[in-house]
Amino acid sequence: MKDQLKDRLSIVKERMDAACRRSGRDAGEVSLLAVSKRKPMEAILALYEAGQRDFGENYVQELREKADCLPGDIRWHMIGHLQRNKVKYIAPYIAMIHSLDSPELAYAIEKEAAKCDRVIPVLIEVNVAMEESKYGVLLKEAPELAALVRTLPHVQLRGFMTSAPIVKDPEENRFVFRKLRQLSVDMNLENDNNEKVDVLSMGMSGDYEIAIEEGATLVRIGTSLFGARD
Repeated sequence: MKDQLKDRLSIVKERMDAACRRSGRDAGEVSLLAVSKRKPMEAILALYEAGQRDFGENYVQELREKADCLPGDIRWHMIGHLQRNKVKYIAPYIAMIHSLDSPELAYAIEKEAAKCDRVIPVLIEVNVAMEESKYGVLLKEAPELAALVRTLPHVQLRGFMTSAPIVKDPEENRFVFRKLRQLSVDMNLENDNNEKVDVLSMGMSGDYEIAIEEGATLVRIGTSLFGARD
C-alpha cells in the first residue's frame, strides 16, 4: 500500500506541475491538500512519510482522533461543514478552516480562538454554482461576510473555497473557478490595506488541473491519492 500511495502522490504532483506550466504559473504557487476523510491512519502516515504535511478532514470527531494519534507537525484543515458548537474541539490546533459560511460561525470561531490565544486562518466557502445540495454563501454575499471577518481580531481571512459540481467533463467547471478567482481579484482591488486574500481552495480529483489553470492556490485531492471510496 505504501508504494502505491507514494506513486499516486508523485503522479498528482506531476500533473499539478504540468497544469502550472500550461498556465504560465510557478509550481510553488499551488499547494496540495490530501483529503483523508474516512481513510485509515496507515494510509495518511504513508503519505506523511512521502513528504505530505497538509491533510483535510470533513468531520470534527474523526479529525480529533487522527490529530491525537498522528505526527504533531501535520497541518490539519477542516474542509467539511462546521457546526458552531464544535469549533471549540479543533480551535487549539486547526491549521485552517475552509468552510466559513455564516456570520454566526465567524463569531464562534472568534470566541474559541480568543480562548486559545491564537488567530485562526479561514476561507469563506462560496457556492459559486448555486447548488442546493452545497453549503456556502452566494458570490454576491461573500464581500459582506469578508468585511465582517476582517473586524474579528482572532480570525484571519485568507481567501475563498468552493466545491464545483460533479461533472463528466471537467471543462464544464472552468467558469466556476474563474468566477471565484475574479472574486478574489475584485476584493483585493477594493481593499486599500495590506490584508490581501491569497488562497483559492478549489479543484478536486476530477477537475484540479482546470482549477490550477484558472488560479487555484490549493487543490483538495482525495480519490486520486487514496483510491476510490469504499
